[in-house]
Amino acid sequence: MPVAQLTLEVRIEHARSLKDRRQVVRSLKDQLRQGFNASVAEMDEDTTWQSATIGVAAISRSRDYLHGMIEEIERAARRILNEHGAELVDSYWEYLES
Repeated sequence: MPVAQLTLEVRIEHARSLKDRRQVVRSLKDQLRQGFNASVAEMDEDTTWQSATIGVAAISRSRDYLHGMIEEIERAARRILNEHGAELVDSYWEYLES
């Protein structure tokens, strides 16, 4: 069964504290979880205030369905981040077959 893994590299230029960073990251994670049937987690430590790495994973019987879902998640993440004054710097995804 295919599993899709999406990694989002986020830049939060306006963050001046860890609280600013957490607000953006928490909102992104919560909205992606609510909007899609996918697992979402922060992948890095709170090392810098202006960046974050978010991991998204989804599983389905259909590889085509996963492809469309990952593209939708990426578009949604870009929109959510723009609403918070942040940007999606990079994203990459891969399939894991079991």
